[in-house]
Amino acid sequence: MKKTILLLSAVLSPLLCAAQVNIQFLYDCAETPITTVEVYKGDAWGDTYFFIDHYYYFQSLNGHTNIGMDSYFEFERGLNFWQQTRMRNLSLHVELDFKNSGYGSGMACIGAKYAFHNASFSRTAGIALMYDHYIGEGSADIPLKFTGTWNVENLFGLRGLTFDGFVDVWGNNTQYVTGQNKIAYDHFSIHSQPQLWMRITPNFNLGGEVVLGYNHRGTHGFLCQPCVGLKWVL
Repeated sequence: MKKTILLLSAVLSPLLCAAQVNIQFLYDCAETPITTVEVYKGDAWGDTYFFIDHYYYFQSLNGHTNIGMDSYFEFERGLNFWQQTRMRNLSLHVELDFKNSGYGSGMACIGAKYAFHNASFSRTAGIALMYDHYIGEGSADIPLKFTGTWNVENLFGLRGLTFDGFVDVWGNNTQYVTGQNKIAYDHFSIHSQPQLWMRITPNFNLGGEVVLGYNHRGTHGFLCQPCVGLKWVL
C-alpha cells in the first residue's frame, strides 16, 4: 500500500503542475513529525484536490534507532459541467482514500457536494454527503460519509491570519473491550483538523492545528492532539 500511495502521488503531481500547492511540516504532542502535501486545481469540468500525509515514528532495536513511516493518501474529484447555471454550487463528488496502516486499507466514496463563498472568495465552505465502500479490511453498518470544509482569510480583521480545516463523520465498525471486560461496538468515527496560520511572507506561514477525533487513530473515545508547524505555499 505504501508503494501505491507513493506511485499515485508521483503520477498526479506532474499533471497538476499549475495547481495551488502547499507543503506543511507539523509536530504533534505525541512526538510524531508529520509532513503534508496539498494540491488543488479547478477546471472547466469541476475541481481536483488531493493530499498525502506521512507520519514518522522512531523505533529502538538492538541499540539502533530506526525511522518508520505510515502514509495516508486522499484524492477528491468534483464533477460540475453546469458551472454557468443556477446549480453551479452543486457538484458530483468522488473520493478515494488509501492508507498503509490503521483500520482498513481505504475507502471509495461517491456522492454530492455543495460549495459556497462570499464575493471575494475570502470566506469559503463546502459540505459533502457520500456513500462509502471499504476497500480491503473494514466494514460499516452505516455506509455514509459526511465532510465539511471551511477557509476564512484575515480572521478577526488581521491581515494574513487564516482559519481553515475540515470535519469528517463516517461509518466505521470497530470493537473494543469495556471496563467490565466485555466486547462493545462502535459504528462511526469523527475526525476534524482545524488549522490556524499566520502569513509571515507571501510563501511562508507559521501556525499549527488541533487533531480532534472520536474512535480515530486507534483511540476509542475522544482524542485531542495539538500540533505546531510551518507551511510553505508554492
